[in-house]
Amino acid sequence: MIAYLKGKVIDIFEGGVVLENNGIGYEILCSASALTRLNLGSEGELYTYMQVREDGVSLFGFDTKAEKRMFLKLISVSGVGPKMGIGVLSGMSLADLATAIATSDVKTLSKVKGLGKKTAERIILELREGVNGEEFTSSAGSVNTSVPLSNDEEDAVIALMGLGFGGAQSRNAVKTAKESGAETIEEVISFALRSIGR
Repeated sequence: MIAYLKGKVIDIFEGGVVLENNGIGYEILCSASALTRLNLGSEGELYTYMQVREDGVSLFGFDTKAEKRMFLKLISVSGVGPKMGIGVLSGMSLADLATAIATSDVKTLSKVKGLGKKTAERIILELREGVNGEEFTSSAGSVNTSVPLSNDEEDAVIALMGLGFGGAQSRNAVKTAKESGAETIEEVISFALRSIGR
């Protein structure tokens, strides 16, 4: 399994790049955020997911570990394949996607090109249910809970846990984000992802 690649960007095409590493060019389909960071002729690096099928092997590239975690969550949902997963990540920011899932915002998620309402509902249902309620409750004890979290803060914690971060780590990140001036759930998740996402 190829999980990470670093090399020279020798080609950029619609939806992906070719990275040259030790004389081998790897064609990688990338998320929009990964593509915006890569420049032709320059060194680039990507977290990757390798799909092996009977008709070939495909590589998918991501800007951060958090983005790759979300991709793996997405393709675990019935009816969501790697190309759709990349499409969802390219259609909205990671923070907006996490927020939409945490707040069950089917309307926003359905706006992604190629993603129907039923699939959006399935993504929300399966990924929100994927957050273990007991872990969420029990992990709260490891953080100062003298001040209860607001609904938005709870949603932000659920979104981060849905991305694979631990309960205590998520609550600490949300607490830090609030102390740093983040107000809306989008700002809180964005700040938290920057602080623990890589």
